[in-house]
Amino acid sequence: MDRFVTSIVPPVRPWQTATVVGVRRETPNAKTFQLMLPGPHEFLAGQHFIVRLMAADGYRAQRAYSAASAPGAEPLEITVELLAGGEVSTFLHGGVEVGDTVEVRGPIGGHFTWQVSEPILGIAGGSGIVPLMSMLRAARAAGREELVTLVVSTRTPRELYYTLELAGPQTTVVYTREAPAGHPRAVGRLTDADLAAVVRPGQLPFVCGSPAFCDAATMLLDGLGVPSRHIRVERFGPSG
Repeated sequence: MDRFVTSIVPPVRPWQTATVVGVRRETPNAKTFQLMLPGPHEFLAGQHFIVRLMAADGYRAQRAYSAASAPGAEPLEITVELLAGGEVSTFLHGGVEVGDTVEVRGPIGGHFTWQVSEPILGIAGGSGIVPLMSMLRAARAAGREELVTLVVSTRTPRELYYTLELAGPQTTVVYTREAPAGHPRAVGRLTDADLAAVVRPGQLPFVCGSPAFCDAATMLLDGLGVPSRHIRVERFGPSG
């Protein structure tokens, strides 16, 4: 899903032509695109890239997508949710295949980033898992997965991103509408009890998802004694 950019923007970086080297379906409405860039694109977990498309008549459209891959990993991965009427997401899902090229600029963002240092608590709603997945992958690549605790809220098992990779002691999944058989938690929205079980002193909290989800999660953390000024929030919005 596209992002409302709320982070600190660095100096403008040049556009690069990236080649699509892989496409993988994550959910019925989300695909991961693997992009090979020709030039430098070092980034921090949590940063995003601008993807620009140009039609034959010269019309251009662009959207910002979080990096899903770990910093330093090749190729760069972004995960795109298909939105009803979405201009860019519809084209990426229906018209982009391996071997095609897109224009990419970035990385962008300085506030919602992590360098595999202090412990973090990531709270994600739906597609908000994407930048937090970059953080989890970065921690695992560095052998420091104990630094990451994730709580992921999703409506159904079919809509859970990165199903195979998410599994592990670092991750708790909250299903709001339908849960898999034998899941220990009842279906329902994220609660203070869900977060009370994982909040620890010294954690840096990251919250990512829709504006409504981020507001609700921030209020829950505040109720558990986590100062709102310490919470890093990234709101995603359906601009398509």
